[in-house]
Amino acid sequence: GNSCKRGEAYGIDEITNPVRIITTTVKILNGELPVISVKTKLAIPKALTFKAMEAINDLTLEAPIKIGDIILENILGTGVDVVATKTIKKA
Repeated sequence: GNSCKRGEAYGIDEITNPVRIITTTVKILNGELPVISVKTKLAIPKALTFKAMEAINDLTLEAPIKIGDIILENILGTGVDVVATKTIKKA
């Protein structure tokens, strides 16, 4: 609601420039698990969500990957990196 300034600012932003943090998984080869969880480091425009998912889904990584490693730099020219949210050791 807009009974507080943060709620009002959120509502205005959601109408004028909606953004989302994307969380998903990426295929990983030779790892302890077949996929690794990743997310955008910051929110990106909501209108780019599906294109961003296409770019991320095209990736296949090679273990090992450490939490915080940059998986994809500057996704779709947004200036936002996609990073690993888990460590996967080599199998």
